[in-house]
Amino acid sequence: MIKIEHVAVWAADIEELRAFYETYFAANANNKYVNTAKGYSSYFLSFDSGARLELMHRDSVPDTRDNPYDQFTGFIHLAISVGSEEAVDSVTNRLSKDGYEVLGACPT
Repeated sequence: MIKIEHVAVWAADIEELRAFYETYFAANANNKYVNTAKGYSSYFLSFDSGARLELMHRDSVPDTRDNPYDQFTGFIHLAISVGSEEAVDSVTNRLSKDGYEVLGACPT
C-alpha cells in the first residue's frame, strides 16, 4: 500500500509549534532529535489517526517571505479533521480567544 508517511515543515520555533499542535489537536511529540553538527533539530508529532507531522528547525533556513493574506504556488496548507462542524467551531473559537487570528471561514 502506498501512503503519505508524514509531512514536514521548517519552522523558526519548533517548541512553539509543537505546543500549538499538542494543545489544539492532541498531537503527541516524540523526544526532540538534535544534530549539533548540522545545527538541526526536529520533532515528529503523531495524531490518533496515524498521521504524522515533522517539525524541523535549522538556523541556516531563512524565514519565509510568504504573506498569509496572499496565495502562492507550492504547499499551501495542512488540513486536520476534528470530527464535526461543531468541533471545528469549538477549536476555531478557542484559537480566536487565545489570540490567534482567524483568516477566514469556510463557506457552509
